[in-house]
Amino acid sequence: MMAKPVVVGLCLFILSGCSDETSVSQKIMPAPEGMVLIPAAEFLMGSDEVDSDGRQEEFGFREPMYLDEHPKHVVSLGDFYIDQYEVSNGDYKRFTIENGVEPPPPWIQSGYNATEHRLATLPLDKLRQVAVDYFLLDMDTTAMQRPQLLDELKKIQAQRDQLPATAMSWYDAASYCRWLGKRLPSEAEWEKAARGTDGRRYPWGDEWDQSKANVGDNDAGITMALGSYPKDKSVYGVFDLGGNVSEWVNDWYRPYLGADYQSEFYGDIHKVVKGGGAGVGHYALSYFYRSSRRGQTDPSTISVDVGFRCAKSVSYQ
Repeated sequence: MMAKPVVVGLCLFILSGCSDETSVSQKIMPAPEGMVLIPAAEFLMGSDEVDSDGRQEEFGFREPMYLDEHPKHVVSLGDFYIDQYEVSNGDYKRFTIENGVEPPPPWIQSGYNATEHRLATLPLDKLRQVAVDYFLLDMDTTAMQRPQLLDELKKIQAQRDQLPATAMSWYDAASYCRWLGKRLPSEAEWEKAARGTDGRRYPWGDEWDQSKANVGDNDAGITMALGSYPKDKSVYGVFDLGGNVSEWVNDWYRPYLGADYQSEFYGDIHKVVKGGGAGVGHYALSYFYRSSRRGQTDPSTISVDVGFRCAKSVSYQ
């Protein structure tokens, strides 16, 4: 549910009229740790862009480009909080451990789900094998003893803790947010946090610059630690809304009011995914990193380039 705008100086008229003693004010509570306040205001959502260059056919996209973003329209939202960064591996791991939730499959394949205790109790020859096969440790492990091996694996795990959590379904993402007393942001909330009130195409402005976001053209891997691209920041100070990973939002994929285009995927079938991921090839096209773009997929789907962040309705005092 959207939070209501702040009410300041609301007068209660009692016979003789309004007085200071009868005025009621509401003050917004400070944003919870790790979250940013997005103040109430109107903003421009969607776009009126068209594929005038025939890029849909050129790149073989299954649906027309831009049309599900039509029409550009004004949306008014109340105050809300949103996570400054995407949910990290480290935070999501704590959720899986404390609630007995199955970890994302890639964690098992990479050894990220392995606890320090479990690694420390492995036979030395098995530990050496795990270091190479699962952690991809680029060292001669045959010459390494247990303390040195464990130290190197601990360093790798600490680096992985800072990466955005991915490969969880929409249902898993929603459960994580509820666990913290939060929720997934609505599509409108996510888009406003990225675009501000001036309708910008990207979080940093209207001009495409792939150096400002993680689009996967780095040498350190696909996803990067949260906030690694300081210029991929919205006017509100929210990071990684342009690149790194795409993100689940709460809404079903439905047409906007007044839309002419009708997709076969509209309805309570697919959930909306916002933001660009650190893809390769044609996925590094600027089209995918615009804040108005609407991705969509089955909510039970998991993908290594889809993560999420949480939102929260504003508290008043």
